[in-house]
Amino acid sequence: MSAVRYTKDHEWILMEDGDVGVIGITDYAQEQLGELVYVELPELDQEIGAGSDAVVIESVKAASEVKAPVSGAVVEVNEALVDEPEKVNNDPMGEGWFIKIKVANTGELDELMDEDAYKAYTDDL
Repeated sequence: MSAVRYTKDHEWILMEDGDVGVIGITDYAQEQLGELVYVELPELDQEIGAGSDAVVIESVKAASEVKAPVSGAVVEVNEALVDEPEKVNNDPMGEGWFIKIKVANTGELDELMDEDAYKAYTDDL
C-alpha cells in the first residue's frame, strides 16, 4: 500500500517500509497558508493520536497545526525545516515532509481519502 492518503484538513501520509508513514501537508494547504516562516516539530518517540496536533507551523498569514492522519510514534523529523521552512512551500509532497511515524493501527488508513477522493473534495472548496 504505497498510495498517498489524505485528510479533510489537507494532511497527507505515505506509507513506506512496512508500518512507517511519512506525513506532510498538501499543495492546496500550503497555498492557503502562504509562505511558511516557522516550523515546530515534535520530539522523537512522541506518541501522537489520530487527529491530534503533531506539528506547529506559522506562515505570513496565520499559525496552524498539522494534525496526525493516524496514530503512532514519531520515528523521524525533518530537521531541515527548522532552518528552511520554505521547503514546505516549494515541495510540500517531497522535501517539505514534516515527520515519519510508526503507525500504531494501519486500519486507520482506511478512513482517509485516496487521491481521486481528495481531488474531488478540494474541487468543491
